[in-house]
Amino acid sequence: MKVLVVFALVALSAAAAQANEPDGIPTYQKQHDVNNALYKIFEPLREDNLRDKALTFNPVGDVSIYRDGGVAVRQLMYELTHDRLLEKKHWAVATNKRHLEEAIMLFEVFMQCKDWNCAASNAAYFRERVNEEEFIYAAYHAVKHSPLTQHVVLPAIYEVKPHHFTKSQVINEAYEAKEMKLRNIYFQNNFTGTPNDIEHRVAYFREDIGVGTHHLMINLENPCWWKDTYGYHIDRKGENFFYAYHQLLNRYEAERISNHLPPLEELKLDEPLKQGFTPQTTYKFGAPFPIRNDDIQLHDVERVGRIHEIVHLEDRIHDAIAHGYVEDEQGNKINIENDQGIDIIGDIIQSSLYSPNRKYYGNLTTLAYNMLDHQTDPKNKYDTPPGVLAHLETLPRDPAAWRLHKRIDNIFREHIDSLPPYTKEQLEFTGISVENVQIQGNLETYFEEYKYDLINGFNDNTTQTEFYGIYATMPRLNHKEFTYKINVQNNNGTPKKSVIRILAMPYRDGNGAIISFDEGRWLAIEMDLFVKTLTEGKNEIIRKSSEASITVPDVPTYKTLVEMTEDHQSLERYESATGIPNRLLLPKGNEKGTEFRLVVAATNAEEDINDESIITMNKYHHYGVRGVQPDKRPFGYPLDRRVFDEHIVNEVSSIKETMVKVYNHDVLIRLPHY
Repeated sequence: MKVLVVFALVALSAAAAQANEPDGIPTYQKQHDVNNALYKIFEPLREDNLRDKALTFNPVGDVSIYRDGGVAVRQLMYELTHDRLLEKKHWAVATNKRHLEEAIMLFEVFMQCKDWNCAASNAAYFRERVNEEEFIYAAYHAVKHSPLTQHVVLPAIYEVKPHHFTKSQVINEAYEAKEMKLRNIYFQNNFTGTPNDIEHRVAYFREDIGVGTHHLMINLENPCWWKDTYGYHIDRKGENFFYAYHQLLNRYEAERISNHLPPLEELKLDEPLKQGFTPQTTYKFGAPFPIRNDDIQLHDVERVGRIHEIVHLEDRIHDAIAHGYVEDEQGNKINIENDQGIDIIGDIIQSSLYSPNRKYYGNLTTLAYNMLDHQTDPKNKYDTPPGVLAHLETLPRDPAAWRLHKRIDNIFREHIDSLPPYTKEQLEFTGISVENVQIQGNLETYFEEYKYDLINGFNDNTTQTEFYGIYATMPRLNHKEFTYKINVQNNNGTPKKSVIRILAMPYRDGNGAIISFDEGRWLAIEMDLFVKTLTEGKNEIIRKSSEASITVPDVPTYKTLVEMTEDHQSLERYESATGIPNRLLLPKGNEKGTEFRLVVAATNAEEDINDESIITMNKYHHYGVRGVQPDKRPFGYPLDRRVFDEHIVNEVSSIKETMVKVYNHDVLIRLPHY
């Protein structure tokens, strides 16, 4: 029996969530419907209410339930009734133009729904009739952006589509166990490759299911096809695209340093691609993900593009950076030699609809990744399905993906390095001095065994909803909790609100050579941002690593999510799922300790804050909240610009640097089932 006070807290939480919903439908009901709509997505609906909607609802029967009067749903119904949509039980990818068009059509239907009954009815109806992969793509984007689902938590993508993350052998063994009606059984899902490949040393990061989820979420927040007519303008969308990938690359570089690997090299289009990749996973229906051999020469790809097209698009962007402006479709020059330039360059490279001239600057990122993904069958001789690069949730698994984005990241660096360095006066927060920075506790990482549910990977063709307790396990990186102790002096005579920015710069490379300050600031990883009111005189700031505003917890397992929903428990801490997983805040480190320069900067919140309401929710990260960016500063400030002389930074009283080491002692904490 639940304690009365706990019940009261749960009731208050549910009531608060219901009050926050624009249409009055409680969040737990919406969460319940989303859980069931995505449960066993490759089989018929099982939940009675949704199943009834799928059978009886007519999407065009009453178009007054849509904001656009039924324009979007009529278009989709026309495509459906004329058999022009991709069939079910077939792979689908967003890099395929037609597949993406179909998914966006469904997304637009969801976004036009006036209330939850409309959205849930359409979800049930089209779930049973459109391609499963396209449905997932549309539903995930709609849940993330619709005003009807502000507090709904998306189930973990690796449990909705476990076959994309789990070796085929493990899926087969688990299926046999399920047929034998075994319960609470675990199968080890090891990383791909072997120690014979030195890149295997960082497979734990590339293949971390949280990294795959993070990559999916940053693209959900900033889809290249987003239109403001969907509901709002995404602030600094292009800069967001740059910085999210830049931080992922920097964290990957930190893992390489921790494992004594050389720096990541950008992909060379005219040289053999050294790194092959064997995913060892398969589509739910159809062939396995294709294998790419080592040392292949990159080729033009039939029906996709040619290598020289990538080079031409890059040249146009290089020219724009050199000239200091881009040209819009009318030939007008737009200055990019300012803080807003990175946003414009980002929109161009991502080929966002925000791009000032998509026809001229093209679709560099999509084309490059699509070309790389099709290198296993460039002439389309064998009807090979797309590889892991075609799926947002699996793209980070391929080592070549990181090299390709390193190439793209270097274009961004060319632009940023063309801007003048900050002066001491620009960096200084007058009257504020960061006196001392200490770390309480050890910066120490370890591996823990993690389980995720495989139930959605099985077919059983029944209407019964049951969790069998059959899991895949794999090791994942985590760290011990630690605390920052920061002493700040305020000599202004009055309280000052400040943004405290914490970044970590690698001090040595994988070979032990010291990294210059200017190179280190480009490789800096963001650790935290938060707002603090500094009283007059001395201030001691205690900040726990668990409070980091740039990180998010891993989503609960499907079973736990369902149980929490049915018990009306609060899921608020899982709503903002875009940040880096909190357990990956620290890079792995090593036995001797990987060295980092920890930089703490206190900046003026009066000049920095864009929306304080976001800050109060502890969501002060660069992915924003429903399109609003809380920070006015360039992302990565104050280490975003090149530094001629590090003494300029050291002479700024409001910035303090200290040396830290991150340790790893090869500890693996296993689950208690062994």
